[in-house]
Amino acid sequence: MKIAVIGGTGLIGSQVVGMLKAGGHEAVPHSPSTGLDLISGKGLAEALTGADVVVNLTNSPTFDEASAGFFRTTMDNLLSAAADAGAGHAVVLSIVGVDQVPNLDYYRAKLLQEEILRAGPVPYSIVRATQFFEFVSAVMSWTADDNVVRLPATKIQPMAASDVAQAVAEVSAGAPLRGIRNVAGPEVFTLDDLGRVTLATQGDRRTVVTDNTAGMFAAIEGDAIIAGDDAVIAKTSYREWLMR
Repeated sequence: MKIAVIGGTGLIGSQVVGMLKAGGHEAVPHSPSTGLDLISGKGLAEALTGADVVVNLTNSPTFDEASAGFFRTTMDNLLSAAADAGAGHAVVLSIVGVDQVPNLDYYRAKLLQEEILRAGPVPYSIVRATQFFEFVSAVMSWTADDNVVRLPATKIQPMAASDVAQAVAEVSAGAPLRGIRNVAGPEVFTLDDLGRVTLATQGDRRTVVTDNTAGMFAAIEGDAIIAGDDAVIAKTSYREWLMR
């Protein structure tokens, strides 16, 4: 199959392209660096010519209320072009529990992206993944100084980007789910404890202070972003990933 991977040069997309090619598919990456502009639609028709499957791995440049406009415009453009190109499957990467956190602008925007996909003209699949190991350091940096990292005790179930990419590649190479596949890491942490594990493994002497008002994840309560019983559980543990 010919599979157009939009956002195919990023952290997840580049791995998805490699995995699909290894599986014998013609996977073609598209991004601003290849001349594609999803906001204006420039280069979109050319990118989707002959594509059987379209995979959307793009992300909003912001996490605030402007993210909704980004996802609405880019999804409308992409689905219109995919239908014109005769694509038979559209895949989007989303977030486990995205429908359980209505007080976060970014999660509402990602849910809007899913809704546009469901209502669109192309048979679809949604892959919902938990947070990536690769983003833990960035999350910690939001509320850190030279001595202290402040993190809430929010429950998370993170996973390796390579495992996310594998899930996306498998769904993209299959028949449209017309629904959701949830994927998650093998362990549940509180974010503050995950910070302690990270610092200890890295030999960082800073202290993690539990602060349930610190950072974006402070707005998430209970098990909202923990995978349910239907999730596919990845094999890579956080400590194993850190040691690599």
